[in-house]
Amino acid sequence: MNQTGIPDIIVGRLPKYLRALQNMTSGGIVKTSSQELGNYLGISAAQIRKDLSQFGEFGKQGTGYSVPVLIQELQRILKVDRVWDMALVGAGDLGHAIARYQGFIDCGFVIKLVFDADPQKIGQPLGTFVIQDIADLVTAVQASNIEVAMITVPPQAAQSVADLLVKAGIKAILNYAPVTLNVPGDVHVQHIDPVIHLQHMTYYLE
Repeated sequence: MNQTGIPDIIVGRLPKYLRALQNMTSGGIVKTSSQELGNYLGISAAQIRKDLSQFGEFGKQGTGYSVPVLIQELQRILKVDRVWDMALVGAGDLGHAIARYQGFIDCGFVIKLVFDADPQKIGQPLGTFVIQDIADLVTAVQASNIEVAMITVPPQAAQSVADLLVKAGIKAILNYAPVTLNVPGDVHVQHIDPVIHLQHMTYYLE
């Protein structure tokens, strides 16, 4: 349960609803139903209605949902009706790929700062960025009023990086390092570990 009282599993489904609706908009669809959205996502219509009802009433029985209105409401709920500046820590292969990825911008996220601890990388260009010394992270992040960060460092360095980010005032961390981070209760962490998902999938293979 998160600080708003809404179960985190429900919050985790909202971005899926938002993306599906945005795809519908791209296809020229302006009205939808919980059944249609459920078929699109492989989620029951009842679950979608229950999830959305946690945040208000967005449709009418028999008429469904206005796709543009529901997109706007979900963006407001998820706080992505604005642009979030982000810091990226780790300028290795994964960090390089993420720094160059343009998909974040369309969804309201913009990388502003890139850090690394390797003296050979510090001061070097990375796309439109200049890699900064991680020793300057706290000051730079605070000066830029950044609250969101991504960690793409080796596992053994992830916790110390997280500690620096917390000290800098970061409140949301997307962690690509395959290690669980110890952070204060008011800092939200999401972990992305491709190996875990691969192992999940191989269970189902013959």
